[in-house]
Amino acid sequence: MKLTRISGEESSARRRRGSGAGLRVLALAVWLAPTGLPAAQKATLLNVSYDLSREFYQEVNPVFAAQWKQQNGETLAIRQSHGGSSKQAQSVVNGLEADVVTMNQPTDIDLLAKVRLLPANWASRLPNHSVPYTSTIVFVVRQGNPKHIKTWDDLIQPGVSVVIPNPKTSGNGRYSYLAAWGHVKKAGGTDEQAQDFLGKLFGNVPVLDTGGRGATITFANHGIGDVLLTFENEAAQIRDTFSSEAMEVVIPPDSILAENPVAWVDRNVERHHTEAVARAYLEFLYGEAGQELAAKYYFRPKSATALAKYPGRFPAVSLFTVAEVAGGWPQAEAVHFADGGIFDRIFQKP
Repeated sequence: MKLTRISGEESSARRRRGSGAGLRVLALAVWLAPTGLPAAQKATLLNVSYDLSREFYQEVNPVFAAQWKQQNGETLAIRQSHGGSSKQAQSVVNGLEADVVTMNQPTDIDLLAKVRLLPANWASRLPNHSVPYTSTIVFVVRQGNPKHIKTWDDLIQPGVSVVIPNPKTSGNGRYSYLAAWGHVKKAGGTDEQAQDFLGKLFGNVPVLDTGGRGATITFANHGIGDVLLTFENEAAQIRDTFSSEAMEVVIPPDSILAENPVAWVDRNVERHHTEAVARAYLEFLYGEAGQELAAKYYFRPKSATALAKYPGRFPAVSLFTVAEVAGGWPQAEAVHFADGGIFDRIFQKP
């Protein structure tokens, strides 16, 4: 079985509310109904997310919808939209009416706060700064690991072809970049040494896809590259999809803590009258059922109980944070990923 390309946004236009006359007719029909029962309640949520969370939410959605129906008597339809995290955030800014956003970096949700779609303190509204689960960056290599790739230092060797999504459009790409930067810094290297390391690393990158799933397709379907840098959950899916004989996952000794924040979008849920269900949907991710599903899909859960149900699934890694190695996300964006930043200066193709 092969992974298929996922492009564009899978979102449906919401039904416009009927005219005043239509509402009066509906009210009269309910009043005249011989059973005297109210019309069935229905609600719709749109979850706008990054591209490597697709399969996880495909399983979360029916489980939560069934729970919501049992508790509230309301039928719930949950739609998904996936793409590069930063591109998805910009789509919401441009009018994609997300009820909730489930991203892989806080700056994408901060962007929504800048245009007042939600408050600046959005991260304080749910536990763990609105991060229900985490991940990290690992390596996927070809069968037998012919290039003997084990650590970050192996990625800059001559003749090693590395596939990474574009840090300008992908949270996956940003985390991969900062993981390599942090590897040098945590070993005592200077900024100049880290920049030289990143220059060599991206000198080994043959192509930049806009998102993590696109990078997966480049590596797994098209056979480009010796090693793919990606989130741990995507690496597990690649291994399982292509069988352990075709792809192998290598866990580096050190890597970056990838935090996956979530939020409801105030302006949209107010318009859609979905604030209660949107908040409950995100709170579900913190409960044991949601945490167990996260672990099932190789996201690192916060719950020790969920973690214990998958012994050996998450190898120990020395994890460092964006704050530790790059001063936090705002500084990382300004220094590394803004136009004219370090990434633009080091990534020069002939």
